Amino acid sequence: MLARVLVINGPNLNMLGRREPDVYGRQSLAEIQQEIEEMSLPDDIEIEFFQSNHEGALIDKIQESCGLVDAIIINAGALSHYSIALHDALKAVKVPVIEVHLSNIYARESFRHQSLVSLAATGGIFGFGSLGYKMAVSAACELISRRRNVQEKNN
Repeated sequence: MLARVLVINGPNLNMLGRREPDVYGRQSLAEIQQEIEEMSLPDDIEIEFFQSNHEGALIDKIQESCGLVDAIIINAGALSHYSIALHDALKAVKVPVIEVHLSNIYARESFRHQSLVSLAATGGIFGFGSLGYKMAVSAACELISRRRNVQEKNN
């Protein structure tokens, strides 16, 4: 059975590689996406990528994914810190959610220390640069596999 993972990127992440490379790294979002696509993944895992600078577009994508994806990986950028609407959308999907941030948000300005996305997430990966996305994909695959095993045992 095919499993789908949705990787969502929020505001300003389309500027990766150019925006504060000392904080966010020198790789573009397209390069990070290519690295993920080149990962050795189980044959039954399909990954979809989405990026928007608009909160409503992110919420629409999350809502549209309901029942169609098995996990969500999200780097909501600055929206992580104040978007109750994004938090609510993630809670409604009822699949594992893995929050990713390139930088360690807890080692930065105090306004970045709170993440409303974290309250809706299964777990988070912070401060590992683009490696965090690969770690999140591996975690998503493991969570999907465990969920399937539990479902098989219950049937």
